[in-house]
Order: sequence, then C-alpha cells, then structure tokens
Amino acid sequence: MLFERFTDDDLSHYSYALGCPAVGELAIVDPRRDIDVYLNFAAEEGLEITRVLETHIHADFASGARELARRTGAALLVSGHDSGEEYEVSFPHTDLADGEEVAFGSVRLRALHTPGHTPEHLSFLVFDESRSEEAPMLLLSGDFLFVGSLGRPDLLGEEAKRELAGDLFASAREVLADLPDGLEVHPAHGAGSMCGSGMGGRPQSTLGYERATNPYLDPGLDREAFIDKILGDVPPFPDYYRRMKRVNSEGPRLLCEETAGQGGCDGTGTALPGLRAIPAERFSDLAGSDEHEVIDLRHRVAFGGGHVPGSFGLGIDGSLSTWAAWVLPYERPILLVAEDEADVEPAVRALVRVGLDRVVGYLDGGIMAWPATGGGLETIPQVTPAQVHAAQAAEGDSTLRILDVRTDEEYAEGHAPGAVHIHGGELQDRLDEVPRDLPLAIICGTGYRSTVASSVLRRNGYSQVMNILGGTTAWEEAGLPLEEG
Repeated sequence: MLFERFTDDDLSHYSYALGCPAVGELAIVDPRRDIDVYLNFAAEEGLEITRVLETHIHADFASGARELARRTGAALLVSGHDSGEEYEVSFPHTDLADGEEVAFGSVRLRALHTPGHTPEHLSFLVFDESRSEEAPMLLLSGDFLFVGSLGRPDLLGEEAKRELAGDLFASAREVLADLPDGLEVHPAHGAGSMCGSGMGGRPQSTLGYERATNPYLDPGLDREAFIDKILGDVPPFPDYYRRMKRVNSEGPRLLCEETAGQGGCDGTGTALPGLRAIPAERFSDLAGSDEHEVIDLRHRVAFGGGHVPGSFGLGIDGSLSTWAAWVLPYERPILLVAEDEADVEPAVRALVRVGLDRVVGYLDGGIMAWPATGGGLETIPQVTPAQVHAAQAAEGDSTLRILDVRTDEEYAEGHAPGAVHIHGGELQDRLDEVPRDLPLAIICGTGYRSTVASSVLRRNGYSQVMNILGGTTAWEEAGLPLEEG
C-alpha cells in the first residue's frame, strides 16, 4: 500500500493519499482547495485518483473534495450521518455509513462514525491486505482524535456543544475500545490548528501512546468531568468557521469553472484565480471603488513605511490563510500588492484554501508603481519596545495605550505593564472597547499579528496607531518589565 501525507503549514492541515499500485488506483482523504498537488502526485506515481473521501464537513478550511472529484471523475464519498443536522452536504456525492467499507486492490477502508467534533464525523480504519486482512494498519482520525487532544465540540454553538461533548466522550470510549495499541493515528490537523486544544507537534502517533498520554483519554474521567474539561479548554472561536461550514456543506465554487484559460474542469492546469498583473492606473481605479479589498503581502516594516490606503497588512511571511479568513470581508473581490511576483501564487493558494477565491490580480510593478497613479501612501509608524516604554514613563505621555492582540494564554504568561488585551481576531467586533482619541501601540509576539491589527484599526479610522517592532519577544529581550496574569 502506498501512503502519503500532504501538509499545509499555515492551517496545520494534513491530507492523505492511499494507493494500490497493483491496480493503479489512488484515494485522497480530506483534500485542500488547490488540488494540483494531488493531480501531480497521481501523475508521478502513475496512478488514477478513483475516490475522494471526507471525514466531516470542515470548519477551518475550504475543502477541495468537490473540485478534485470533478476534475478526475472520482467517486466522492462523505458521511451519511449528516441527515437532519444543521449542516448537510447538498452537492452530488455518495453517502458512507458506520461500518461500511471501501476497497481497491489490497487497500481497504472501514468508516467509523465518531461524532463529537461534528455530528456526522467519520474516521477511517485502514487495512493493507497485502500484509494482513485482520489487523488494521492505521486510523485516519480527521478532527476526532489528534496527537495529544480531541476535536473541539463547540462548532455548532452554545445549545449543541454539551450534547456534542457527550458524543465525543462516547466516541473516545466506545469506538476506540477494541482497537489495538499499535494502531498508527494520522489526524487531519497538528499543532497550531484551532480545531482542538493542546495538540502535539508530531504529525502522527499510536493509539497506545495516546491512551497513555492524551489527557482526554484518561480512563479516570467520567462523562461529566470529560465534558467540563473539553469545554473548558477550547481555543478561540474564529467567526469564519461558521462561514466555512456553510461553504463546505453547499460546496465551494469550482475553481476550474471560474478560471479561464487554465484547461477547465477537464484539464490539468492549476486553476488558480488572480495570477495576472493589473496596470497601476486600473489597479488604482479598482482599489478606490470601495468594492475591492487590498491585501499587502510585503514584510511588516515595508507595509508600515507606506501602503495603499485601506490595505490589510497580511504579509506572505506569516499565517496568511488564518488571518485573511479572520479579518477580510467575505465575497469581496481581492487585489494584491507584492514585493515580488513570486509571492503572488503562494498567496493565492493561501486565500483559496479558506474560501477567499475572488482574487482579481496584483499591482503590476508593486508598490513602486503606485505613486505614478497620483495616489498617496498611508503609513504606520514602527516603534521599538524601548521607545514605547520610555514614552509610557515620560511625564505627560501617560495617555499612550498598549494594545496586546495575542491569545489569552500568551497574554497571561507575560505582557507589557498596563497593556489592554483584545485577541486580534476579535478586534473588528470589539472596536467600541478601543479609544479613538489616544495613541495606540499595538503588540503581539513578533510583529505579524500586530501589523494585521494595526491595519484593521487604520481602516476603521484610528489615526494614532503605531506597531511595536519585534513584539513581546523584543520587549523581553530588551530587559523591559513584564506582568503576568
């Protein structure tokens, strides 16, 4: 059996290929939106993609399952346990039920209904019959079982989360009970994903090791203690998760239909939107129409030094997928500004992976071409931790406010004295807590998230915004005081 993992570092997402070279067939599980990686892999291995499978209706990324099935003619297999639920798959597919099996050559997958993260969630028990027909080789656990954690059960809101947490308890105790300790566990996400709390950094584990170390598999936890623990540990809830659930249940737009000149749904092109340069004058007209959003992909310092007014500072060097999904208005056409044309394609891939697929193009000539349009540049001052600390201490400058946009855990571990805390992803919804008449110094861990937050504030009319270079890391390295709690 051929087995391959594909990793998207930005979203900490894993998708998988299972193949049997003897019969020339390949199955893909939980594919990302830009599917050419699977098409290329199949071509390199000389295999045909005949099946595309989903563990559940995803909330954190736009699925590529519909696109991949359309491009290859493969059967699209999803959970049939979504009937009557809030989110149901509404595009053509084949349902899989608990215990149902899919086989080709020596590869056999058994669907296990493992509800809790979502009501319809499936895990796939995989057998390599060339080695054993009885002993399973691995478990593709989706967002049910992670390395060191379990999937969050709160995606459907307050009313449903306690019931789902109970379902998760039952899945962990009952479905896993008879599976062997040596079973390899391959989840759909790793450390950095917000689909669960406290995930380990390794991409795989064994069931025996998880039984020994995973705090949510502790046999001493009864049902109520488990529910309280799993709900007490959930990460922040990105608002875009609700949008992604809807997009994935209805079916993301087919990029191969939206993208002209790249082979269409029967071709083998990349089918990515926005890979075209837009002349500066035309770009200026579009950016000034209030109907488009501009993303600046350059480094945070370059962005602060001068950018198209109203741009989002979402550098290609950071978590572009996550933060674009968190702060960008959905369904608005997107324009890009890049330091190098080579940055455009990876940026577009990052955007379409979270359903932001209306990318129009990028500024021809980069930011250096903008002044020729007659448009001015907006700036965000970049200040050092020492400058901010000195300004705080100086008589008459006590009005300066530090806004910390990191996570709750990061803030509690140590923050600049007096810093106000609002998670960067929640900033647009909590602007009423941010004073408009005071200077604001924005801080995060290293400067990426604070650049995103600074751009959000500037777009919303905050004129006295500055970005702290190097973030809390630089603050601590400068020997400046930190508060805990």
